[in-house]
Amino acid sequence: MNIVFRRSLLLTLALVLLAGFGCAKKQVDHDDYYDELAMTESERLAAQRIADGVIYFAFDRYDLSAEARRTLTQTASVMKEVPQLRVTIEGHCDERGTEEYNLALGERRARAAYEFLVNLGVPPRQMEMVSFGKLRPAVMGNNEAAWAKNRRAEFKAYKPRQ
Repeated sequence: MNIVFRRSLLLTLALVLLAGFGCAKKQVDHDDYYDELAMTESERLAAQRIADGVIYFAFDRYDLSAEARRTLTQTASVMKEVPQLRVTIEGHCDERGTEEYNLALGERRARAAYEFLVNLGVPPRQMEMVSFGKLRPAVMGNNEAAWAKNRRAEFKAYKPRQ
């Protein structure tokens, strides 16, 4: 093969790989399929109760405290009462640590909540997980009070469009 042909072949292959693998996975935007108008009043109230169930974690930990377990038990009860709602479990971290480390830790936090809910009888198909690491702090600040509020798992309930 001549050198020009090889280079153009390699360039084409690189572009194909970048198009297929180099792009970040599209972040789920629940507005694309969330239909608030289709929700009944009881579904809206249930979604709010689920969203109120934020749980917090110790520094560099993803194990569930007794308080987190109580909160998740209440969340599971609501989710089982209103199975038409879907829930995204978001794992978050404080600003300390690298972005990669915190994304992995946020995922472990979301997974800990997910697995606890599954053990309580919530169907896995009703939930999804995402980690934001340190990218979406709840509180700005460089002190323990702020960091403690950012080490969390949040729950976003929505109703898929029909």
